[in-house]
Amino acid sequence: MDSLMILVVLAVAVVGVFVGIQLNRKMSSATVANAKAAADQIVADAKKESENIVKEATIQAKDVVLQAKDDWEKEARELRREIQGQENRLQQKEENLDRKQDQIDQRGEELSRKENQLRQQGEQLQKKTDEIDQLHAEQRSQLEKVSGMSAEQAKQQLLDSMLSEAKHDAAKSIKKIEDEAREVADRKAKMIMALAIQRYAGDFVAEKTVSVVPLPSDEMKGRIIGREGRNIRAIEAATGIDLIIDDTPEAVVISGFNPVRREVAKISLERLIADGRIHPARIEELVEKATEEVDEAIKDAGEQATFDVGVHGIHPEIIKLLGMLRYRTSYGQNVLVHSIEVAFLCGMMAAELGINVKQAKRAGLLHDIGKAVSHELEGSHAVNGGDLARKYGESPKIVHAIAAHHEDEKPDTVLAILVQAADALSGARPGARRETLETYVKRLRDLEQIGTSFGGVTGCFAIQAGREIRVMVSSDDVSDDQSHVLAKDIAHKIEQEMTYPGQIRVNVIRETRAVEYAK
Repeated sequence: MDSLMILVVLAVAVVGVFVGIQLNRKMSSATVANAKAAADQIVADAKKESENIVKEATIQAKDVVLQAKDDWEKEARELRREIQGQENRLQQKEENLDRKQDQIDQRGEELSRKENQLRQQGEQLQKKTDEIDQLHAEQRSQLEKVSGMSAEQAKQQLLDSMLSEAKHDAAKSIKKIEDEAREVADRKAKMIMALAIQRYAGDFVAEKTVSVVPLPSDEMKGRIIGREGRNIRAIEAATGIDLIIDDTPEAVVISGFNPVRREVAKISLERLIADGRIHPARIEELVEKATEEVDEAIKDAGEQATFDVGVHGIHPEIIKLLGMLRYRTSYGQNVLVHSIEVAFLCGMMAAELGINVKQAKRAGLLHDIGKAVSHELEGSHAVNGGDLARKYGESPKIVHAIAAHHEDEKPDTVLAILVQAADALSGARPGARRETLETYVKRLRDLEQIGTSFGGVTGCFAIQAGREIRVMVSSDDVSDDQSHVLAKDIAHKIEQEMTYPGQIRVNVIRETRAVEYAK
């Protein structure tokens, strides 16, 4: 502080000297004294002011020093507190570590004791195990002597027993799973199929394999035969069918495997009878006209079928094949009517399942087009129909559904399953198709023979026109669980060995009767 004061005084003096020199230069001698006095006064004022400044600076410096001292002491106290806290925590940690170390040492001693105990127990268990093995060997030897069986024989007997129990449990499990799955699937399938059947109402016309043409009189038979049979030969040559003229009054029977040719012959013969001019040239002329009319009728029938079903964009050749189905029958069922019915059923079930309805109708309508050429091509009509559909540009899904609707191919799509179901619904419902008596009786006989071919069966009866067989089994030979397996085996054998429309219910009946007499 003294040095600061000295510097201030020197500065003021220098300023005063400088001011004095300047004043001496500019002022006259008269004003020098005044200037000096003024300078002295300035110096005095500056000295006082410097002293005041020095005092203020000294006070401020003391305040700063005191504040710095207080801050340092406060920081020192906080630091001492932190250090003391850390020392306390370290001391607590050391104490905790010491306690844990003591616990670890105690735990180690306990583990050592337990290890020794376990070692001793292990030695004892090993001794007991050896003793048990020795006793087991002795018992095994004694059991073999008593039972007269070796260990391998006893093991085989046990395996056989376990296998029998496993089959029993498996039969029960299979029954339970099948019952649950059948309950859900049957309920859904019956609902969809019943809805489709209820919604569809179609006319049904039964066709025959022969046609009868009425005659105005028996005298017309001679004119149809002609001189030396030339007229009847001309008709048969032009149409490719057979005319049967027998003792049937006022009627001629037309017989032929090709229904289209039979229709041409029928129309031609009716017009010949109406015209009265029956000779080879006239026969050829009328057969040609009838052929053109039938071809046009075939085309119209195919187009009408596609229009009724609501399916468009079909190749003209396939439309022609559809029209030809009008003159085809299957077990007395008109194939074109059947195809239209299948198309509607497919569409209804597809709508319920949420799949493409138009595609389902298309597959249902075309599923039997192979029957239009079945007399020309060898093989299954389903496979032939698939080949024709592929040839005329149908999609692979449609082709597969057609080819697989009789299991000639394994159905891999929902559409193929729908066509199968709709085909079964249309063809297998009561009254839809007609069987010959011989075929019907043979099918019933085959069903009963399949049922009686299994062991434990005491009787088998085909009922409900072959839609169900009832199998009676012996309660001593077949258990309740085995009866379910037997029903499944019989159904599987029927599927492999027989061909039938729809489905056949296998009903296995097992009952126990207790009979006693009161005397």
